[in-house]
Amino acid sequence: MPLAPQRADVPVTIDESLCIDGCTLCVDMCPLDSLAIDPASNKAYMHVDECWYCGPCAARCPTGAVTVNMPYLLR
Repeated sequence: MPLAPQRADVPVTIDESLCIDGCTLCVDMCPLDSLAIDPASNKAYMHVDECWYCGPCAARCPTGAVTVNMPYLLR
């Protein structure tokens, strides 16, 4: 069985194929410091499973790599 390339149960997911190497715009926009840059891949990831679903991380991403997975009850 193939492994999932990223966790889907976290509030924010990053598509690594779209994430710009070394870009920190989404990390800089997060008010909770939930996002970080992985030193191995130099790509963003969600390192703390906490989110206000505020959306600036996704809005600021120039390539659309960031997705905020808003729960159904908040939509």
